[in-house]
Amino acid sequence: MDDPGDGRAFLGVHGLAFAGRETELRALLGTVSGVRPAVVLVEGEAGIGKSRLVAEASAVLRERHLRVLAGACHPLREPLAYGPVIDALRRIGPWLPPVERLGASAGVLAPLLPDLAGALPAPPPDLSPEVSVSGAGRFWVVSAVRTVLEAVAPAVLVVEDVHWADEATRELLLLLARDMPGDVALVLTYRGEELPGGRPVLGVPFRRPPGTGGAELRLGPLGEAELRVMAREVLGGDPAPALVRTLLERSGGLPLVIEEDLITLARSPGGADTAALRVPRSLGEVLAERTGRLGPDAAALVDAAALLAVPAGAALLAEAAGLDEERGDAALLEALDAAVLRQTGPDTYGFGHVLAREAVYDALPGPVRNRTRRRVLEVLLAQDPPPLVQIAHHTRALGDRKAWLSRARAAADQATAVGDTGTAAALLNEIIEQPDLTPRELAHAAWALSYTASVGTEAATTVRTLRRILTLAGLPEEVRGRIRTSLGGLLIYQVGDLAGEQEIVTALAEVGDGTPVTSARILSYLGLSQTDRFTLAEQRDLVRRGYDLLADVESRNARPIMDVARIFLQGVAADPALPEVLAALPRDGEVPVLQATAFSVCSIAETWLCVGHDTRSAAAVEELRSMAPRTHLPMLDPYLDTFRVVLDWQAGHWDEAERGLAELDDRHPANPLRSGGLLAAVRGLTAAARGLTAQAAALFDAALTRGLHLDLFGAAAGRARLHLARNDPQAAWRTLTDPLDFLGFLDRKEAWGYAWDLVPTAVETLLALDRVDEARELTERHATSIEGRDAPGAVAEQHHCRGLLLAATDPEAATAAFDLAAAQWTDIGRPYRAALAAERAARTDADGTEARLAAPTAAFEHLGATSDAARCHRALRDLGRQTPNLRGRTGYGDRLSPREEQIRDLLATGATNKDIAAVLFLSTRTVENHVARVLTKLRTTRADLVRTDGQHGGQHG
Repeated sequence: MDDPGDGRAFLGVHGLAFAGRETELRALLGTVSGVRPAVVLVEGEAGIGKSRLVAEASAVLRERHLRVLAGACHPLREPLAYGPVIDALRRIGPWLPPVERLGASAGVLAPLLPDLAGALPAPPPDLSPEVSVSGAGRFWVVSAVRTVLEAVAPAVLVVEDVHWADEATRELLLLLARDMPGDVALVLTYRGEELPGGRPVLGVPFRRPPGTGGAELRLGPLGEAELRVMAREVLGGDPAPALVRTLLERSGGLPLVIEEDLITLARSPGGADTAALRVPRSLGEVLAERTGRLGPDAAALVDAAALLAVPAGAALLAEAAGLDEERGDAALLEALDAAVLRQTGPDTYGFGHVLAREAVYDALPGPVRNRTRRRVLEVLLAQDPPPLVQIAHHTRALGDRKAWLSRARAAADQATAVGDTGTAAALLNEIIEQPDLTPRELAHAAWALSYTASVGTEAATTVRTLRRILTLAGLPEEVRGRIRTSLGGLLIYQVGDLAGEQEIVTALAEVGDGTPVTSARILSYLGLSQTDRFTLAEQRDLVRRGYDLLADVESRNARPIMDVARIFLQGVAADPALPEVLAALPRDGEVPVLQATAFSVCSIAETWLCVGHDTRSAAAVEELRSMAPRTHLPMLDPYLDTFRVVLDWQAGHWDEAERGLAELDDRHPANPLRSGGLLAAVRGLTAAARGLTAQAAALFDAALTRGLHLDLFGAAAGRARLHLARNDPQAAWRTLTDPLDFLGFLDRKEAWGYAWDLVPTAVETLLALDRVDEARELTERHATSIEGRDAPGAVAEQHHCRGLLLAATDPEAATAAFDLAAAQWTDIGRPYRAALAAERAARTDADGTEARLAAPTAAFEHLGATSDAARCHRALRDLGRQTPNLRGRTGYGDRLSPREEQIRDLLATGATNKDIAAVLFLSTRTVENHVARVLTKLRTTRADLVRTDGQHGGQHG
């Protein structure tokens, strides 16, 4: 093949000149052949040449010794999650290393690639048949695909027509693109106009991770110059200008139509005479002209191919056309020779383009179409296993509604079983739209659709689907209640809309106690409430009611539903028995039992994070990750990522926490946890520690709009502390009590063991308001309420509260209390909280302030808590201690002084002059002078510093 990079047209892999795409081909080859890993997206309308571009690139890449694996999505396919990727991987057998050199994770693919079972490791022993195609098992598949791609690298995985991808395949491609193997490229083609709802091709916006190359190519129509090159190659000479203009006008620059017209001209008696084009005025007429020259057998076989709609083997095509093997082979050869059909695989044949198939299909007269379809349907019904989706499609097209309903249900059930929820949802939506379904038929379809929606990856789409189902007339109340419960849980846990709780309350009223398992499930949801709708005592009553309903029910999966809520309530109360409860949870059994265990472990992990058992929490998170392939709960992943970020932050690994936040934003861009209570506390407290008070206030305020919630204690305390820092204890008290009474909520939820600084902040605020008795009462209430609870963080906060109360009357005892708080936080592993307590101790110890402040100051500086460190330096200056001169001076020349480096770092975060002045305890005028010097020395602007996040390439000089 000629070098595509030399700017010349060349004879492509299809025998026609490949022209007009040299720039795109060069970009694709440069990206894929250059820095790998790489991700390339190729977008364009039908017939624009995406497949041709990829085919030409693949030929060059194979010559360059890259292994190209190709698969394609189809609009009418049988249920097979990851089908295009699995098809691409079927051909890797000869390239795989010995089994013992393959990672064990590759064994997950063995059930999906039975032909390669001997070349792959054995599947994990606890791998259930459906694990790899549903829920969190998809992450195992991603790992397995990465493993085999690494094993056959350098490689290029091509997946075409991703606009037709099922949800499982789309998610697999997204996760793979976000974490590509080192010497592998991923090339995806798609039609942007056919993406559902205009959403991104991979379901969510995709940003290439650092170190991953890539390109986004958008193909447009060809022009006269490109068309002239193609015509010269096909017709054997320079085409007349009139011919070029005619071809361009007819095709609109669409390569597919240009090719078909040129083939027609080359085969016509008139050669390149433009008069020959008066007959075929469209692609449909081009195909009609070709099929018109076919004999009866070949015409029947082409008609059958148009009805089948997907590539098929020679035997199936012959049988569908009513031909024996010999006549079928002859007919197929005739159709191939006439360029009506093309070989699409080792033993599959179809049309070269979907537009070509549609042209033939549309030209079929009604009686011929129906007769051929009936024959196609008979053939499909006789296959083993029967292709249920195709059977349902053809049954409906023939108008047999009763048979279609039964076959569509069977196809939807099969699709759900193999994890192809997209196909299942499409079929179920069609069923639900039928006007005269019986209540039983409607209930079955509605509940099945609600299930497929609830295990999907797009919460907003699922919510719309469930709301639509709930509007259906004739839906049985019990089914309506179950669906409404799913909607409520989805709103609360995946959308972040606490109005979902009202949906669950409504569902309980709809269902009543007539169906014990359903009612218990609803009661379990209400037992998990983290809002102010119920007190913890009321939630215990709800859970007891659920257990009572299940007393006479024989179901292995029913009681775990209630156990999840019971364990959650034990966690809120910081029950010392939680370690034994965790140990007793079942780790084996059916998926519903394991899912209940996973929810309980997740609840315990969050509890321990909130009460100060960070080591235990981290262990629970890791156990939950290891359970993921068996629990099929991808909705827990954002929670695990959230807990990991908070644990890193509490442990003082702030840089790691910030990386985790960025990854969480990328992995779960639409998840409410990104701005929810725990992460709002982390983001806000970090901003406050760095002096970005406006940013911190905005983060806290946005989170607090959700109302009273157990996850918001840290945000409420952080917002109140911003007011205290501005000497506004009245505003601080309003934050804690009016209109959202967090202290009352803490009491009603019995969550005294939670250590998010709420009680110490409230005590400090009351003391600032000179309400000493109330501060003492709150401290005593806190001490009494944490007795018998397993809450080490609350113990540290109790010491802190004691120190605050004693500071004015007994500084020595207060210092000792703060020291105890600092020691407790150190034991827990939270250096920031320990440093804050140590700073309190230093400020309270009048004789040892200067010596004591060194340790917390160093801790703040190590963490990057600029504002806290500056506060300590200010205290040392007030005590008369000489600290290093941080102002710029002539001796630094063009280099930044230490003070100017602080200014630079704050500017890079977007801090205003007022923010910087507050952080460093400087006047605004002084800050203005520093800022001017920094920008002059760096030869940059304030906006550029923010855009580059402070990475300005080093200092001058």
